[in-house]
Amino acid sequence: MEVSSTVLAVTESSQAGHARRTAAALAARLGFNEEAQGKVAIVVSEAAKNLVAHARGGGHILLRALHEGPHVGLEVLALDKGPGMADVDRCLRDGYSTAGTSGVGLGAIRRMASLFDIHSVPGVGTAVLAQLWADKPPPAARVEVGAVCVPMPGEEVCGDSWAVDFKQGRFFALVADGLGHGPEAARASRAAVVSFLEQGSSELVELMRGAHQELRSTRGAAVAFASVEGARLHFAGVGNIAAAIVSPGAIQRLVSMNGTLGHQAHRMQQFSYTWSPGDTLVMCSDGLATQWRLDPYPGLLARHPSLVAGVLYRDFARGRDDATVLVAREVSGGSAP
Repeated sequence: MEVSSTVLAVTESSQAGHARRTAAALAARLGFNEEAQGKVAIVVSEAAKNLVAHARGGGHILLRALHEGPHVGLEVLALDKGPGMADVDRCLRDGYSTAGTSGVGLGAIRRMASLFDIHSVPGVGTAVLAQLWADKPPPAARVEVGAVCVPMPGEEVCGDSWAVDFKQGRFFALVADGLGHGPEAARASRAAVVSFLEQGSSELVELMRGAHQELRSTRGAAVAFASVEGARLHFAGVGNIAAAIVSPGAIQRLVSMNGTLGHQAHRMQQFSYTWSPGDTLVMCSDGLATQWRLDPYPGLLARHPSLVAGVLYRDFARGRDDATVLVAREVSGGSAP
C-alpha cells in the first residue's frame, strides 16, 4: 500500500488548476464516484486559490490516499508560510476576505470535507486539513494518526515508509528510512513494513529481529518501532529515526541504538516511558532537522495529528532527503479495528 504523499507546489493560478486536476485523477483511481470526485476538486481548487491569494510566495498541497479497513479516502493538506490568521473563526465565515476575493474558500472546504481542521499563527503560516471519503467515513478510531511521507526533490519514489497496526489489542507504529534514496531505499524501507505487518509478535525486539533478517538482501534501513500499552509507551530503534513523546510544555526524546538494520545492528533494546492521556507520539526520519519543536505553535497539539505532521514537515524538512513525520495520539471513546 502506498503511504507517501504527492506534493504539489502552488505559487500561481495555473498551478492551482494542475493541483485540482491531479487530485481529481487520484480520487478517480481510488474509486470515488463522479459526485465525490467533484467535491475533491472543489476542496483542492479552493485550497490552492487561497495559497495563491493569501500566502506570500504560495505554498504546497499534499495529497495522501487513506485506507481504513474497507473505507477509502483522500487527505488534503495545504501548507504555507504566509502571514497567517489572527482570527481563524472570522476567516472561516463565508464572505470574509483579506485579498479582494469572494471569501468562500475555507467555508467551502469545511462544508465539503468529512473532517476539517486548521492551524494558523500570525507571521508563521497556516496549515489546512481536509479528509474526504469515497463512501462514508470510517468509525472513530482509538488512535488518531497523521503522516507526511515525501520523496527527496527530484525522486519519484520515497525511500521512507511507515505503518501502524493493532497487535493483541495494542497500538503499534513503525517508521523506516532506507539507506540513501530512490527505488533501492524504497525497497529496503518497504521490506521493514512487510516484516512488521506479517509478524504476530507484540515484542518490539522480536519485531526488530524479524525486520533485520528481512532487510539482509537490501541496502538496509534505519527503523524504529513504538507501541502503547496502558500507561507505558515502548520504543525500540536502530539508526537515526528521531522520536519523542510530546505533551503541553514538555518533550521526552526517545533513545535509539546505533546501526543499520539488515547490516549492522549489534544491539537491539526496548525502552519504556510514561504515557499519559493526551500525550502525542512523534516519529521522524532524518529528512527533518533534529531541532524540531512544537512549543512555537500555540494550540497545535490540540489539532489533528495530520496538521502536526504537516507543520513539522513545512518548517523543518531539510529539502535534500526523503522526509517522513508520523504523529499519533489516543482518542477517548474510539475503538481498535
